Amino acid sequence: MSTRIAVMGYGNLGRGVEIAVKEAPDMELVAVFTRRDPASVKIMTENVPVVKVTEIENWKDKIDVLIICGGSATDLPEMTPKYAKMFNVIDSFDTHARIPEHFANVDASAKEAGKIAVISCGWDPGMFSLARVYSNAILPDGKDYTFWGKGVSQGHSDAIRRIDGVKNAKQYTIPVESALEAVRSGSQPTLTTRQKHTRECFVVLEEGADAARVEKEIKEMPNYFSDYDTTVHFISEEELLTNHAGMAHGGFVFRSGKTGVNKENSHIIEYSLKLDSNPEFTTSVLVAYARAAFRMNKEGQSGCKTVLDVPPAYLSNLSGEELRAHLL
Repeated sequence: MSTRIAVMGYGNLGRGVEIAVKEAPDMELVAVFTRRDPASVKIMTENVPVVKVTEIENWKDKIDVLIICGGSATDLPEMTPKYAKMFNVIDSFDTHARIPEHFANVDASAKEAGKIAVISCGWDPGMFSLARVYSNAILPDGKDYTFWGKGVSQGHSDAIRRIDGVKNAKQYTIPVESALEAVRSGSQPTLTTRQKHTRECFVVLEEGADAARVEKEIKEMPNYFSDYDTTVHFISEEELLTNHAGMAHGGFVFRSGKTGVNKENSHIIEYSLKLDSNPEFTTSVLVAYARAAFRMNKEGQSGCKTVLDVPPAYLSNLSGEELRAHLL
């Protein structure tokens, strides 16, 4: 029997979930929920209803996992705890500084309902988080380094679009090449946030918006831009659509460590991603963790989890025997 997946929100992430579910032989998409007029939302999968979000409580017994495709700035802190009271849920909450707070809120809701909620899925937090934990355990004497980009950050772009007066925006995160080279050398440099990355923003303003105010709000935004050298470009919507339509991203996680009686041997663990489509990769992760969430809940588990709490075998459609024979 297929795992019944529903999507909350049908933007870049919602479409990505739909594509990923089509590739999963053990899953089926059963509904798409939207805050918009359902008649205005056209999805790719035939015979799957688009439903107004106000009707979601009617689906309590028809969904195995709800994948919530909202923004971390304002949507997910409200939506994930709310819907964890009704369904097993997955989200991609990516404001690192607020993960403990988000976890606590979601955990209370999920435990009360006997559901599983897996938060902060994606590639960072997500796959990069796993790389950091594994490499720290293996090389306890060492230093961590994480670099993102060059690429479009969905969360940061969404945060800019939430600013009053902004019509549209794309934000690029760019690693500083000299910092990358220093880490790869094994010298274990001490790098500030500002020394590792720059941020570049391309912003389309609403008519009559105050550009100076918008730029100030972007550059001073805590958790997003205030700790970085940030450049803001104001451009036309046509230029944004022509020159900044792609959603590529990627990055690197390093652990630079030493072993030996006198710490004479150096080791570098490097995990990297090069993604043509940030949302499609992110949602492929979400769908894998939806499989795991449903399995864990069927076993009687409840509460909030992160990627660090989920056994790797639970992500796969393969049996334990198949995994041991082919992937171990």
